[in-house]
Amino acid sequence: MAATGSRTDPPDAPVTMPRWRDIDTVFLDMDGTLLDLHFDIHFWQTHVPRRYAEHHGVSHDEARALTLPHMREIRGTLDWYNLHYWSEYLGMDIPALKQEVAHLIRLRPGVDDFLSWLRCAGKTLVLATNAHPDAVEIKFSRVALGGCFHHIVSSHELAAPKESAAFWRGMEGRLAFDAGRSMLVDDHAGVLDAAREYGIAWLVSIRQPDLKAPPQPSTGYPALGHFRQIIPRD
Repeated sequence: MAATGSRTDPPDAPVTMPRWRDIDTVFLDMDGTLLDLHFDIHFWQTHVPRRYAEHHGVSHDEARALTLPHMREIRGTLDWYNLHYWSEYLGMDIPALKQEVAHLIRLRPGVDDFLSWLRCAGKTLVLATNAHPDAVEIKFSRVALGGCFHHIVSSHELAAPKESAAFWRGMEGRLAFDAGRSMLVDDHAGVLDAAREYGIAWLVSIRQPDLKAPPQPSTGYPALGHFRQIIPRD
């Protein structure tokens, strides 16, 4: 695993063991990294248009035409991740709709073992997520992640999405950490780019964020298929 995770790395470069002695703080994304992204893909692309059609009395095709383009338009902004924004924009209770399909929320394979190993190894664990705090609460009610982290930081608390330099400046004001001795695991190439620019030394992507979809194209960063790839065997 290259320490800088350069975007010029060859596609599908093998993931080698991190130098864990050189890493104190591990920042972990939630959706698509610790949790299967299938829940979010299904919710926004299928469940929301279906319920929008029922609620507003339009066809399913009309509902998709009225919802999906705006989702694409504001992708990467704080509003895109804001449940209250979408509740107002769509005229529906988005947190309540998430509860309707919450049975789809699940951990990715190996997450429990990875988090346990990190804590036993004395690493500081930080959940760094773009998810709205209400979305984090919904997901933590379905999976046992809440007590695993020393810190939980949402981009909404820092008023900047993780894809921006402002997020990491805000994180610097919130926590004491050394970027040169930190790792970020995230499925989003734009987030990894921002972390690289800030100086996070160890950057790792996820090969298949949605476990029901094909692997994503190479991000240029080392990509995990399973967390056991970076858990020491001894």
